[in-house]
Amino acid sequence: MNKENTGKLWKIIQEAGDYLLGQLPDHPNHPKGRNPYAHVAICVKNKFNASYKDIPDENFDDVLKYIEFLKQNPN
Repeated sequence: MNKENTGKLWKIIQEAGDYLLGQLPDHPNHPKGRNPYAHVAICVKNKFNASYKDIPDENFDDVLKYIEFLKQNPN
C-alpha cells in the first residue's frame, strides 16, 4: 500500500479502536481487558493475510468496509 493510504488506514484503525474501547467482550486470556486497537489490526491482518501496510492499494475500500463491520460487530 502506498504511503498516503497507509497513513489514512492507520488513522482509521485508531479511530475504530477508540470507538471499540470498552465494547469488546471479556476474554480469559485478557484479564485486564482487551486492547481494541490491537484487535482491529489483528482482525485486518487475519482477514487480508497481510499487515495493513502490505495490503494492495486496490483493496483499500474493502479494508474500510471490513473495519466498519468490526465496529458494528464487536467480538
